[in-house]
Amino acid sequence: MKKVTAFVGSARKKNTQHAVVQFMNNLEAYGDVLNEIVILSDYNLGICRGCFQCFERGEEFCPLKDDRDVLMDKIMTSDGVIFASPNYSFQLSGMMKVFLDRFGFAVHRPRYFGKTFTSIVTQGFHGGSDIVKYLDFVGDYVGFNTVKGASLTTLIPISEKAQQKIDKTLANLSIRFHASLAGPAYPVPTLEKLMIFRMGRTSMKQMLDDKSLDFRYYKAKGWLESDYYYPSHLGMFKRAAGHLFDSMAATVRSLIA
Repeated sequence: MKKVTAFVGSARKKNTQHAVVQFMNNLEAYGDVLNEIVILSDYNLGICRGCFQCFERGEEFCPLKDDRDVLMDKIMTSDGVIFASPNYSFQLSGMMKVFLDRFGFAVHRPRYFGKTFTSIVTQGFHGGSDIVKYLDFVGDYVGFNTVKGASLTTLIPISEKAQQKIDKTLANLSIRFHASLAGPAYPVPTLEKLMIFRMGRTSMKQMLDDKSLDFRYYKAKGWLESDYYYPSHLGMFKRAAGHLFDSMAATVRSLIA
């Protein structure tokens, strides 16, 4: 049984939550999924102060004592994760942005490998696709296996044709999400993901040392010398590409040093 948790960045409990419920019902029809919907407004979550304590010393030193760790634990204990937000002023909701800001350190120190992720955005008429791109971008950088999310136009009143389009989009998303959930937890990285890892870690080796928490994190994980974040069978081409990316990062750093 797979555990899937959706985090909803809307207090209205209307269009966005309705879309998430429909998506979850689609997943439950497969019979091997246990779902939870988390409404972020039901939790105490403070606004990031930008103090950098989580980056420089560790997330446990955050001065805000609220429900952040409760929400983080829900992610860690899930096999699949959904971030869902309405489109407010052509961007994700403030509530969802606060949520993402509070675990910004995970972008520096990724940890959600082996978990499937997607996003759902509801909009009136425009801008939702850009929000989906942003959420999926964040998903990639914190380690998720990202399934491209969906933007839904839910302008009230919703016509029959518009509802049919929503139903089809959510059905297709649930099929793709479940396929990823049931597939390999640690897939062979794409060339783009391999490049990001190899160039990022090579730059870190040149620029940082044990004084940096990020450096110590990578060192403890064995990432300073590994082919990728997790053991993966890289073919001849990707092995060669990985070495090339290491060299490129070293060259770029030497030019700007």
